[in-house]
Amino acid sequence: MSARRLFTALAVLIASLVLVVPASPAQAASKDPVIVVPGFTTGPIVSVGYQPLVERLKNAGYDVTLLVYPDYGLGDINANAQRLANTVASVRARTGAAKVDLVAHSMGGLVSRAYIKNLGGSTKVDSLITMGTPHYGTDLAVIAKFLTFGSCIGITACNQMARGSSFLNALNAGDDTIGNVRYTAIATKVDAVVFPYSTAFLANDGNIRNVAVQDQCWARIPGHLGLILDGAVFDGVNDALKGNSVSMNCWAL
Repeated sequence: MSARRLFTALAVLIASLVLVVPASPAQAASKDPVIVVPGFTTGPIVSVGYQPLVERLKNAGYDVTLLVYPDYGLGDINANAQRLANTVASVRARTGAAKVDLVAHSMGGLVSRAYIKNLGGSTKVDSLITMGTPHYGTDLAVIAKFLTFGSCIGITACNQMARGSSFLNALNAGDDTIGNVRYTAIATKVDAVVFPYSTAFLANDGNIRNVAVQDQCWARIPGHLGLILDGAVFDGVNDALKGNSVSMNCWAL
């Protein structure tokens, strides 16, 4: 056989092997769709503040849905957990995905945990990443000062986020990190709403990564609302979505 024919035969053989070799797990794996679960006082009109986060996630290659609260997040957190359950079902049906990832800010983390704990979400959520969520509550006066017109009277969700509320006592009874969900809690030490900032962390039972922004990036000082806009925080969120250790790029814009 001539050298030319031998080369041609080898090329055909290699090409056929490439066609039949299955993709590696890393190549074959697809990203879970992401649902952004917003915080208190956001709804059909005032959810625009979350659009930069939504766009960052889309640019990173995720299918993204923003949960909308018809009651602007003022009503019972459990009711909004049911809305999240309905949204998860819709996203899974649309995409064919077995599980979703939840990226939650502030009260959205409590909505997400209520869904996971009480509405079967532990089998449908791969990762939950919370940012500035008052997992163990905050001072009622602080919530009222920064997030309402100065009072929580008549505002169910506001009262539910207060330290020692019956809602939080029930949510935190037992295991903080249910099922095989990968949990990441990000906090900022200059949070003026969730105070002290450590209440934004979950009990460390080995299935939670609690991360304070300033422990990795001492010069970054995003406030409570700034968590959803900060580039370093988003870099950490992206790490968590990939299943990696959170290592924020402190220079990220």
